[in-house]
Amino acid sequence: MSDLIDDPLPGQNLPEYSVTELSGAVKRTLEGEFGRIRVKGEVGRVFKARSGHLYFDVKDDRSVLACTTWKGQIAGLSVVPEEGLEVVVTGRMTAFGGQSKYNLNVDDVAVAGQGALMALLEKRKKQLAAEGLFDPARKRGLPYLPDVIGVVTSPSGAVIRDILHRLRDRFPRKVLIWPVAVQGAACAPEVARAIEGFNGLTPGGAIPRPDLLIVARGGGSVEDLWGFNEEIVARAAAASEIPLISAVGHETDTTLIDFVSDQRAPTPTAAAELAVPVRLDLMAHMEGQGARLSRAVSQGITRRRQRLADVARALPRPDGLLDSPRQRLDQVGDRLDSALIRSVQTRRIRLADLSGSLRPSALERMLRNHRADFDARALALPQAQARAIRRRADTLRTISDRLRPSHLVARLDQKAVGYQTLIRRLSIAATTRTSRLQSKVDAMDRLLATLGYESTLKRGYAVVRAEDRVVTTREAAATSASLEIQFADGRITVSNAPSRKATKAPKKPDQGSLF
Repeated sequence: MSDLIDDPLPGQNLPEYSVTELSGAVKRTLEGEFGRIRVKGEVGRVFKARSGHLYFDVKDDRSVLACTTWKGQIAGLSVVPEEGLEVVVTGRMTAFGGQSKYNLNVDDVAVAGQGALMALLEKRKKQLAAEGLFDPARKRGLPYLPDVIGVVTSPSGAVIRDILHRLRDRFPRKVLIWPVAVQGAACAPEVARAIEGFNGLTPGGAIPRPDLLIVARGGGSVEDLWGFNEEIVARAAAASEIPLISAVGHETDTTLIDFVSDQRAPTPTAAAELAVPVRLDLMAHMEGQGARLSRAVSQGITRRRQRLADVARALPRPDGLLDSPRQRLDQVGDRLDSALIRSVQTRRIRLADLSGSLRPSALERMLRNHRADFDARALALPQAQARAIRRRADTLRTISDRLRPSHLVARLDQKAVGYQTLIRRLSIAATTRTSRLQSKVDAMDRLLATLGYESTLKRGYAVVRAEDRVVTTREAAATSASLEIQFADGRITVSNAPSRKATKAPKKPDQGSLF
């Protein structure tokens, strides 16, 4: 029995491995057998861990290959894997013993043909268009003449030299350059940071904030320009508060940044032409506008002068305007003295009439008659009425005292002084009114001298009259027997009789002789 136990059973001579040893052996076998390989497939699940490592799957219709890209390798990827994208991944096969899985450590990702890139591009375009980033209403106009222009491009390429050369030829401006990578995995994040950085500058700060941005790159393949198709670049361009011109590739190249930018230029040189006008053309335009302004002002003044002349011809003659006021002034002046004299005489007559009725003898006689009448009535009336009559008699005596000749003479003297004062005031008023009217007439005379045609005659013009009417046409002058021409210093009469000299008949041409 012991012998049976000690004998080795079949298969017991195989070596024993620990789990770790077996996992390491499998890992070494995979890495040694396959080495560096390329695998084509469709990207499936994509996951980026908080540590920065990237995990994704590459699959076909039957199998799935787990892929890993470490944090330090992501920057070297030309294309970041996206779900549904057909790619060719390059890397080394390895195994992870902790979970008994194998995977491909990917250090390079390439799109499997332009068809897949175009499909991905169309997918992004539809997504961004649905969000309204391509809407023409949100695009801003470019400034006509920016002071500072920000350029996002490679500092070592020919693009920046072409832009600076074109700006210098057209209209030199201040240029700020933000150097970025224009292809590869670093392109998209650097371009996005550059756009955000320019927008983050403070206006009027130590580094001036640009008035216009140009994102530029030369031509290349779809893979070379793919960084400008990344969603992060498109969103940064759409969020820019500074107007942005995209000049990526040649005229036939189209990237996502072209759809969200405010203006697309076919080439970087064309972007510089869109950014600034031609200085010489602008100067010529300004000179032309100045000339047009001068002509417009001159023509306006000419038209207004002509209009003023037409209106002046339609106005009545200044002499006619002054004739009636002058005549009224003469009539008033002639009537003023006689009116004053008549007024004084009338008042003197009235004063004489009043003074005649107030003579002392007539007043005394009238008072005696009234006093006798009152006394007779007082004897026949009762005592109360007698007292009333006496009071009235006292009142009459008071009035008679006031009507004494001395008192009347004093009142007449006062009235006479008042009349003399009134006469002086009337004379002063008449003189003042006459002076005022004379000043108005003088002013009208000066206006007549200013607006009249006599002042025009001093500048070399003349007035032609025939039979007391002004001649304004050649036909009217030809039919008048004589013309009177008025110059600034006088008038002359010119006879307009037709010439009586006989005109010779035209000589007939001599036919000559045939013999």
